[in-house]
Amino acid sequence: MIFEILTLFPDIFSSFLAESLIAKALGKKLIQVELVNIRDFADDRRRTADDRPFGGGPGMVLKPQPLALALDSRLNSPGPKPLVVNLTPSGRLLDQNLVRSLAQNERIILICGRYEGVDQRVIDLYADMELSIGDYVLNGGEVPAMVVIEAVSRLTPGFMGKTQSLLDESHSYGLLEAPVYTRPRLFRGMDVPEQLLSGHHAQIAAFRLAEAVAKTREVRPELLDRPGLVEETARAFNRIDSPLKAKTDNSLPALKADQEISPELESNPLAAEDQPAAETTVESSETKPERS
Repeated sequence: MIFEILTLFPDIFSSFLAESLIAKALGKKLIQVELVNIRDFADDRRRTADDRPFGGGPGMVLKPQPLALALDSRLNSPGPKPLVVNLTPSGRLLDQNLVRSLAQNERIILICGRYEGVDQRVIDLYADMELSIGDYVLNGGEVPAMVVIEAVSRLTPGFMGKTQSLLDESHSYGLLEAPVYTRPRLFRGMDVPEQLLSGHHAQIAAFRLAEAVAKTREVRPELLDRPGLVEETARAFNRIDSPLKAKTDNSLPALKADQEISPELESNPLAAEDQPAAETTVESSETKPERS
């Protein structure tokens, strides 16, 4: 996976790329990150990359010419056709389904806007999609670019030490992750849930799934409206006593006495059949105007 970052402030990425799993992935060549300074493509001595907006108003707008030249330099380079993404608060909201779709691309160009944004003509000519990481405003697209790089890189084979870690995480199966605990068992008068100490794998798996459903219902109930919360998940939720369950509205179907947790659920508490809604792989557009 190759990430190409177009930014006015490439030094912002220095620490991010030099630490933890991202640095290891770069060292192993599992991913590649290339930083492009938009100012290098300005045509004046001051390397001006922004100007006042037509129609007036506060702030500045990234000029089309330097950004377009920066994009041309990447699009004309050898390699797979890249997906061009403009990072903006007005874009499509990033979620785990979209992360999985982005991970299907071999190259992603991320445009980091600044100030009041990017000249719309550049977006119309070059961008395959616009992307937001949340309903709030940041100073620029650099932090969203880091979010995209990390989220997508985690799905690259070899990036994570254990594939199971990916399966158990929040949103991987449409639920938030269940609470986790480690030693010591007793901390400031608070004990670890007894179910986690039983050594019974199916019981532990079902308990974690019940906790995940309960936490999702308490914190992000809108996630439970998504299709895919299968009957088996509901049965597991109702079968196990959960500290969080008492805080939630128990409206899921009850488990019949003779029904057992499936082997899939035993091996992975979030690996039930509640697959995310059908995904559409995001690929670079073939219908963009000719880029010169």
